[in-house]
Amino acid sequence: MKKFREEHDMIGTKKIFDDCYYGIQTERAMENFQISKISLSKYPEFVKAICQVKKAVAQANFKFEEINKEKSDAIIKACDLIISGKYIDQFPVDIIQGGAGTSTNMCANEVIANIALELCGHKKGDYEFIHPNNHVNLSQSTNDVYPTAIRIATVTYCEELEKELNLLKLSFEKKGTEFNDVIKMGRTQLQDAVPMTLGQEFNAWAVTIGEDIQRLQDAKKLLLEINLGGTAIGTGLNAPKNFSKVVTEILSKNTGRDFECAENLIEATQDCGSYIQFSGTLKRIAAKISKICNDLRLLSSGPRTGINEINLPARQPGSSIMPGKVNPVIPEVVNQVAFAVIGNDVTITLAAEAGQLELNAMEPIISFKLFSSILHMTRAFNTLRLNCIDGITANKQRCKELVDNSIGIVTVMCPIIGYEKSCQIAKEALETGKSVFDLVLEKEYLSKEKLQKLLNTSSMC
Repeated sequence: MKKFREEHDMIGTKKIFDDCYYGIQTERAMENFQISKISLSKYPEFVKAICQVKKAVAQANFKFEEINKEKSDAIIKACDLIISGKYIDQFPVDIIQGGAGTSTNMCANEVIANIALELCGHKKGDYEFIHPNNHVNLSQSTNDVYPTAIRIATVTYCEELEKELNLLKLSFEKKGTEFNDVIKMGRTQLQDAVPMTLGQEFNAWAVTIGEDIQRLQDAKKLLLEINLGGTAIGTGLNAPKNFSKVVTEILSKNTGRDFECAENLIEATQDCGSYIQFSGTLKRIAAKISKICNDLRLLSSGPRTGINEINLPARQPGSSIMPGKVNPVIPEVVNQVAFAVIGNDVTITLAAEAGQLELNAMEPIISFKLFSSILHMTRAFNTLRLNCIDGITANKQRCKELVDNSIGIVTVMCPIIGYEKSCQIAKEALETGKSVFDLVLEKEYLSKEKLQKLLNTSSMC
């Protein structure tokens, strides 16, 4: 039989399994919020971020003589254990919750308090020695702890996304070099345009990803402004004077990141603009890479009846009924992740707008959607690179055939024979099936030598 301990709060008492480091408020949250069935422990960097906040505050509280060294050291050690990866399973609260994140904050307070109690030789629940509210939550409120932790975790998760984007960019660049001499037709509105190289196409995708990396870095900087020390509504009630600046400096030193204390803590406590900006950047990246995946699917379409200029790696059989069919499953899954990210952005925008007066109570759904977008994109871009881009091959002969048979090459003649004659050539080529080259010679618009030089596809690229 498992042993219990009894804990109480303002509502009443509850029995808690004695091997659990969380307490009564976490237990209540588990009863109240069975929503996503995704616990805080599924986002370990978020749990660690909360403990980074608690550690910095404990250090600041000792500096301001708000707490003695024994309690401060015990809280700091407990936080360090969680930051190192231990006790993550003791955060069972659903990521989606009411209360503006209070359940998350109290879960952290209880777990840290009970670890600290054991470090000091006391039993779990002996809160007269180290109390979740009186000591672990001293000089804080959920309303400054929770958003600060969201920012820390988002920046941390974002670093992995940046790495994947850089690797994806490099992968496209390598293919750009590999396909540098493969002549193909460029297309606009799915119609033949003018020749280019397959390498130019892949290099363009690399450039667009590079731009997105820069935009992501810009958006990430907005998350470095925090309201820690503002407590309930940004007035700093129950915290020492100048606490916000000191604790921000400590947090920056501990994490190795340049966090800044918000100039106006009241404004910073209610404002969710940085989340909107950051999520919008994620949406931009998702939309652009989804477009690239659409292009990959088109260029590899066929193999006999489509464009078929490139071959995507065969990852799995594509049909339960059609033998030999292989589908572009990797670009497809990336498309779907992009759709989810775009939907998450709508949720984040609505949640940010839903704030009222001095607080936004919807930050739990903001954090959930932010983390989901970042993590899903990181994994999707990883599989896109490893399971698709790195293995793409070119069908050089097919690309050449499409260029040779294209009407689009007539465009290069416009400056010499004029737009009207060029249109006439294009129309007749379509109607008769004759090549542009033969028709120009037939009508004696240009000599063979000049025409060959003019229609040199390499020079046109």
